[in-house]
Amino acid sequence: MIGEFEIIERYFTRPSRDPDVLIGVGDDAAVLAVHGLVAVTVDTLVAGVHFPDGIAPALLGYRALAVNLSDLAAMGAEPRWATLALTFPKADELWLEGFSRGLFELAERHGVSLVGGNLARGPLSVTIQVMGRVEHGRILTRAGGNVGDDVYVTGTLGDSAAGIALIKERVETSHGSPGAALKERFYRPVPRIAAGLALRSLASAAIDVSDGLIADLGHICERSGCGALVDVEHVPLSAELLSTCPPQIALAHALGGGDDYELCFTAPASRAGEIERALEGTGTPATRVGQLVPGQEVVCRRDGEPYKPPLSGYRHF
Repeated sequence: MIGEFEIIERYFTRPSRDPDVLIGVGDDAAVLAVHGLVAVTVDTLVAGVHFPDGIAPALLGYRALAVNLSDLAAMGAEPRWATLALTFPKADELWLEGFSRGLFELAERHGVSLVGGNLARGPLSVTIQVMGRVEHGRILTRAGGNVGDDVYVTGTLGDSAAGIALIKERVETSHGSPGAALKERFYRPVPRIAAGLALRSLASAAIDVSDGLIADLGHICERSGCGALVDVEHVPLSAELLSTCPPQIALAHALGGGDDYELCFTAPASRAGEIERALEGTGTPATRVGQLVPGQEVVCRRDGEPYKPPLSGYRHF
């Protein structure tokens, strides 16, 4: 059976082209030449909780890194380095090959070097820490929103929640079908790195949508000391979602389903034109869905009338 150090050497050691990686995988600790400010985030994915049992290893490797990169996108950070703590039940070389392939596919796309980590035997879980550069005075946080700011979201919402529902219900989907596209949104979320970088001097606050729009916008409100009004008829829904789910279910997924990893951000109304031009340059669509208002809560309305979402967002405990 393949051993720990063979696994590390064969599947998780790649030469880094980053001159700031002085010591990477293979020693007791990585050594990085850090210049300026660094944003650091970490996330753990547990089998049966954050991803379904039996997920293809390449999809798991990709997804585990993507959800962490999304946090850096929400901070306006440029990804640079990652560490991996991987717990798995047995040294299955086919599984390890697929997992590392999915992980490095996304890492190489965003210039991320894997610089260290840990392996252990046990129930399947993946913990990835990512680090990225941020600039003084251009860091996006949850705390900068102001009453009167517009609220935006990138992309479309609800696709991932609908996708995981199809996966859990074991609904068969054909290649190229709307259902297959929804599953893909869960398995392979797109971290909005370019959009986060473009918004650094334009947005007043930002967060990635991991627990659902209402819940995550609520975090911005809490940190910014205000409330929010969401016009749910403006929430962007994909054609694939609307062709698969009844409208009310589609909207419920969009407002409270989570796992979209789009960006929710706020900005003064005067910045609208600049935001449109900046995001157009990244190929990222964004939609105004509401406004920050006095108060403490996120309130929804539909066509001017009060609207109560059936889901308030994902709860970790």
